[in-house]
Amino acid sequence: MNRQIVDKIYGAVVNQVPGIRERYKQKRNQTKGLGRINAWIYLLYLNVAYHIFRRKKLGIIEKYPYYESKKLYSEGSESSLSKREAPEIFAKDLATYDVVSFDVFDTLIFRPFSSPADLFFFVGDALGYMDFKRIRQEMEWKAREKKYKQEKHYEVNLDEIYTLLSEETGIAKEKGMALEIELEEKFCFANPYMIEVIKELRKQKKRIIITSDMYLNTEQIKKLLLKCGYDEFDAYYVSCDIGKSKSNGDLYDEVRHREEALQRKKLTFVHTGDNFVADIEHAKKHQFSPRHYVNVNAAGEQYRAEDMSAITGSLYRGIVNAHIHNGLKEYSREYEYGYIYGGLFVTGYCQFIHEYVKQHKVDRILFLARDGYVLKKAYEILYPGEVEKCRYVYWSRLAATKMSARYFKYDYFRRFLYHKVNQNYSLKSILKSMEVDDMLEDLCREAGYTENTILTDKNVDSVKSFFMKYWEQVLKHYEEQLEAGKQYFQEVLQGSNTAVAVDIGWAGSGAITLNHIVNEIWEMNCPITGIIAGTNTCHNAEPDASETFLQSGKLVSYLYSQRENRDIWKFHDPGKNHNLYWEMLLDAPHGSLKGFYLDESGKWECRLKEESVEDHGISEMQKGILAFLKEWSNMTSKIGRAFWEIYGRDAYSPMINAMDNVFIASIKELMDDANVG
Repeated sequence: MNRQIVDKIYGAVVNQVPGIRERYKQKRNQTKGLGRINAWIYLLYLNVAYHIFRRKKLGIIEKYPYYESKKLYSEGSESSLSKREAPEIFAKDLATYDVVSFDVFDTLIFRPFSSPADLFFFVGDALGYMDFKRIRQEMEWKAREKKYKQEKHYEVNLDEIYTLLSEETGIAKEKGMALEIELEEKFCFANPYMIEVIKELRKQKKRIIITSDMYLNTEQIKKLLLKCGYDEFDAYYVSCDIGKSKSNGDLYDEVRHREEALQRKKLTFVHTGDNFVADIEHAKKHQFSPRHYVNVNAAGEQYRAEDMSAITGSLYRGIVNAHIHNGLKEYSREYEYGYIYGGLFVTGYCQFIHEYVKQHKVDRILFLARDGYVLKKAYEILYPGEVEKCRYVYWSRLAATKMSARYFKYDYFRRFLYHKVNQNYSLKSILKSMEVDDMLEDLCREAGYTENTILTDKNVDSVKSFFMKYWEQVLKHYEEQLEAGKQYFQEVLQGSNTAVAVDIGWAGSGAITLNHIVNEIWEMNCPITGIIAGTNTCHNAEPDASETFLQSGKLVSYLYSQRENRDIWKFHDPGKNHNLYWEMLLDAPHGSLKGFYLDESGKWECRLKEESVEDHGISEMQKGILAFLKEWSNMTSKIGRAFWEIYGRDAYSPMINAMDNVFIASIKELMDDANVG
């Protein structure tokens, strides 16, 4: 069938209606081989439903859903879906052919974007030209249409695209082309799987060629591949130079003709690429044995968050998909949870902390245990020049409640008594947790209880009355802890006039009580601001508990608050374990702090409720978090600070996909068993 007629039919049934186009492409990318028949049937259904049954909603692209319905892959690790045979085994298979051909983009090299055209965002920024991405895409298509009218094929080069773009926009052609090529060289990186395959093939002295449909010419592609770490290939066949394409199939015939003429004999060919039509079906039709390398973004698309800002979202999805789906390694589920769902958050949170510290000229950054364990590591990787400011500080609500009991008496009784009502806690166990065991006998005698009496809503007030009566005696139990804590924080805050206390959240009581103890009890004259990932939400019993401090600036929040990203403030529900999903990411391999005490020499020591806890994937999750952080930092350092910053709404978005997931529930169960949290 005439190519022009095919294009008109395709335009009518696929491209004419945006909603149909996007739904069909999504379905097509999820299928291959005979499965494509299902995609064609689906396309027919969409057209019938839209044009005949007037289902006009199908014509709309659902680009901005309120919340996404994508889910974390829970049958195993997501990387297991794309794990390929070892590179040397794949190379051994390819080496059985005379000529080994490779596609370039999305096969040998990756861009760190979920869509290749997103590179044009950065070109537009460098040019200072609004809406440049869309215009650049439009000019490419117009250049191809013009080419078809003149030469009956669609293969254009970058010069032809920018000639037209310059005429239509006023952008200088040479400047625009130079910027685009420069950014391609900055961003593109070698596929870690394929670079190993190529190394193996070179050991076997195989003839390796490039066969690419691309608007970059041979010299530009050659330079790009060298920049990405590949040696020169034996030959380059590029559609824009030859005027033939894999998409049509005639480029394969040209490659065969030239290669066989060069070697003066019949040859066998194998071709590897990511496009199922151009690289697989057409290769096969033209007697090239095809090997499909599944596009990493197509493989990861159904699991990646889309409800993100355009540039951060594309970078995030592109980096994650290239790492998880390149086929070289299979990672653990815990590693992937850290990499996919924790990496963006931790990177963005550290950026947020850094900006606050810089703007407010803060002397000391206190990463509170245990949530600060991996945050400190991450922060020091991102900002090695600030290591001297950073301290990992043992702190817990339990220790803070005892040490601040004189002033925060209400919270003391709520934590130790009212939160334990009707939960089968005996008076003996409660007084032990309060570290006032010696008062148990007097309590039982005066109130008529036994040590095994269970705390209930009927007797809690009388128990409280006893402690109120002997309040000064209660407080004497914590004098040693206050003295030991003072010694500890004198060392931590030495030479500091201001500090921030970094925590996951949620009410921010850790920082507020620490600030009170440091400045009101110990009189160290070092104001401490609390930096938290998120606040209490509308689902908490006390949603406004911290609002005074958030308004005054004594607390600042990264992900959301009542004033910022309010949709997340309404969405985030501790009752659905939403707090836990974030806390799991930041856990530490040691128990929580019981308190500060004096040793025999009168020096401070920290005592933990548990010296260590079972790992349960903590180290793997944190390995994943730090791996993402390093990749994000490496990639975005090439383009300037303006593009690397991760805002709180974007950082939260991937976690929405992971919530209510079987895998997370299993981790929660393990952590609950270990009494972690």
